[in-house]
Amino acid sequence: MSKRVDKYSKRGTRNSSISTVIGISLVLFMIGLVFGIELHLNDLQKKTKETLEGDVFFKPNLNEADIKQIEIKLKSWKELKKVTYVSPEAAIALLGFADEELKEIYNEEAIIPPSITFSPKEKYANKEGMEKIKSKIIASFPNQIEEVSYEESLVESANIGFKRFQFLTLAIALILVLIAVAIINNTIRLALYSKRFTIKTMQLVGARSGFIRRPFLLGALLQGVLSAIFGMTLLVTFFYSIQKLSFEILSESPPTKETFLLLFLLLLLFGVLITFISTWFALNKFLKTRLDNLY
Repeated sequence: MSKRVDKYSKRGTRNSSISTVIGISLVLFMIGLVFGIELHLNDLQKKTKETLEGDVFFKPNLNEADIKQIEIKLKSWKELKKVTYVSPEAAIALLGFADEELKEIYNEEAIIPPSITFSPKEKYANKEGMEKIKSKIIASFPNQIEEVSYEESLVESANIGFKRFQFLTLAIALILVLIAVAIINNTIRLALYSKRFTIKTMQLVGARSGFIRRPFLLGALLQGVLSAIFGMTLLVTFFYSIQKLSFEILSESPPTKETFLLLFLLLLLFGVLITFISTWFALNKFLKTRLDNLY
């Protein structure tokens, strides 16, 4: 009879642990999903910023060799990620016109002067940074530069648009973390509630608090690690499934391995900390509760 009771007790404990891990895994998955979107937006914003372009136009008397010398100097600047010389032929091709069409439009020999196109590094891909680059180019080559231009509206959109969406996702993430803490804490308390008499019995026969806590805290650490692994598995599966469905944003810029690694470390840290802390406080409550109040 006692063996049968012990068998059912172990089965109940195992089922309770599995349920706890599944519950925590789902919560960690939701947290990882929101933070994953946030990290992906950061990466996407960086790539978008570095596709912003500015154009350097030169005075008519400047020859191609002098322009290419300026190109070489600009490539050494820390503010610029990419610098490209644009020949008249390349400019015509970019405009999508043939030489004859341009001649008809301007009613003269169509010659587009050579120029240089530059892309700033992510740090300088904002209004202040672009103005700094513009001023520096003009100051460095005052006798050669006719004009430096860039699309201010595009620069503004690449910064403000992303920031608004990032703020929204961050606010959702913080709310979700608070909800997750409450859910995980309640899940662990319920799991330990079924063992409250075991905890109290060990205390009554003389076991020290540290001895009683040890197996429960080690179990909590294991639950946190397993929950993080299962939560991350769900997260990776979700992102790759979305990518296969050809969602435009994820297809053009899929999450990197570094993003997944950072997310896993985040889930692991959060899962271990919250399970450990929740278990600690729940154990303290049962250790301090009188036997009569456990019923």
